[in-house]
Amino acid sequence: MKNLSLNKKVIIFGFIFTFFSSFGQSFFLGLFNAPIRNELDISHGQFGNIYAASTIFSSLLLIWVGKKIDEYQIIYYSFFVIILLFFSSLFFSFINSIYFLAIGIFLMRFSGQGLMSHTSTTTISRFFEKSRGKALSTIWFGLSSAEFILPVLITSLFAIYSWRTVWQGIAIIIILFLPLIIINTIKNIKLDSREKDKNPNFKKIKIKSWRRREVIKDYRFYILSLNMLAMPWIATGIFVYQSFISESKLWSIYTIPKAFMIYSVASIVTLFFSGLLVDKFTSRKLISLMNIPLLLAMIVLLNAQHEISAYIFLGLVGISNGLANVLGSSTWAEIYGVKFIGSIKALTTAFMVFSTAFGTAFFGLLIDSGYTIENIAFIAGIYIIISLSLLISIRKTLEPIKLRK
Repeated sequence: MKNLSLNKKVIIFGFIFTFFSSFGQSFFLGLFNAPIRNELDISHGQFGNIYAASTIFSSLLLIWVGKKIDEYQIIYYSFFVIILLFFSSLFFSFINSIYFLAIGIFLMRFSGQGLMSHTSTTTISRFFEKSRGKALSTIWFGLSSAEFILPVLITSLFAIYSWRTVWQGIAIIIILFLPLIIINTIKNIKLDSREKDKNPNFKKIKIKSWRRREVIKDYRFYILSLNMLAMPWIATGIFVYQSFISESKLWSIYTIPKAFMIYSVASIVTLFFSGLLVDKFTSRKLISLMNIPLLLAMIVLLNAQHEISAYIFLGLVGISNGLANVLGSSTWAEIYGVKFIGSIKALTTAFMVFSTAFGTAFFGLLIDSGYTIENIAFIAGIYIIISLSLLISIRKTLEPIKLRK
């Protein structure tokens, strides 16, 4: 990597950290739902409540730990995150009770979904300006690649190894591979390091950098958050309870894992185009398009029964996911500046993690209360329509405060 430019090294770092965040993501942990429930003899609702409670605690801690990325050099912060992810993965392999399950999920959600993704997106959002959209879309290929590879790979490994052995293997890969990556990519990155642009005509526009206490007083922040949280809580419910969806629709156990490939491809294609569009039109002008494919996915889930609908429905979710990954990271930087972006994104990431807890608990409660997957899809669709309507009503106010030269 010695011959690579600093820009490319930072992108490689973001890509790999985003890939490894998958071990704490709901689509991945959902693959272990059935074997863990069977071994511990718990219901869908019980698993969902444990998952939700653990996720809520992880989101609260993330608000404090996440803001520290604005205070420490990224290499030190990244080493801390790697060690925590290694310990969390190893701990997960020793789960033998509901208490250990709660701790294990807490650790994986905090270190994986929370800190790994927070570290990568904050670093990219702060470092890049002119090509922020393309950079963010590139690093999110990491998660899309994981979503393409891991569901089928893990399902296949279950035929050879126990789920505990799989987690031990993950821990070994983390501790051997990730330290080498950060040493070779972000060793020289400082808090004030910025993208090196070769275009002499590129003029940076100085905007106000909002502190977190100012952001939480801004009503736009909450309307934007309602829209950005639709994807995490709805997708989490789908991923965690994928076995329930398959049973309800009379699909084979391999239908959704295979359909994840379409989800991943749709995410990757969308990431590619959304990055280009963001750099051309800005995130704040595209944000209202983000959840429209997700709404269509809920309509498919509500009405279709054939196995082919799994591929259509997850493909549409993948499109919204690709849009959300880029727009969800760049919008905050565009409106609120980058000086305190780590602190702001710690809060938004905590909201995102909290919403996944809500989705898990909400889906589990509805399932145990006798609601069908069609009923749940209808409720999710109503949420999307309401939040989107609010966003459209304020779309003209989504401008940063420009500073005088």
